[in-house]
Amino acid sequence: MRVLRHLLAIGLLPGMVAGVIPALIVSGDGLASWPLALLGALVVAVGLALIVQTVALFATIGKGTLAPWDPTSRLVVRGPYRRVRNPMISGVLCVLLGEALLFGSPAVLVWFAFVFALNAVYFPLVEEPDLQQRFGADYEAYRAAVPRWLPRLRPWQPAP
Repeated sequence: MRVLRHLLAIGLLPGMVAGVIPALIVSGDGLASWPLALLGALVVAVGLALIVQTVALFATIGKGTLAPWDPTSRLVVRGPYRRVRNPMISGVLCVLLGEALLFGSPAVLVWFAFVFALNAVYFPLVEEPDLQQRFGADYEAYRAAVPRWLPRLRPWQPAP
């Protein structure tokens, strides 16, 4: 049942945003020139690695999923979360940017910008107040030390 919860969340959120919709946008288009396609593939790989790592952390440490309707019960501040507060969205954005490069698609680049703008509004207005309410002072300390979008050079160390 837990695996099904995660697969549903992954399929409905990053799967649709970074997989299905870009595939529909570029259907029938070929790849960009090989240097651009290679760069795009590398950026996609980085994004996918971030997504996989964050989903695993949510499942094992957070005891929940990436979905707002099935959130974690523990605050996750390990792995990439020690450098940036939203590595899942960073991963999705990397995949989208990589796909735009891979296919030389301005339309996917526009989709990337829309997804970023939507999340730039959603996180401060919805996600962060919810995390503040659920995790209190622990989240406040984390939020004060770790940036929302641009990663820290040195990983944050929570107080013992």
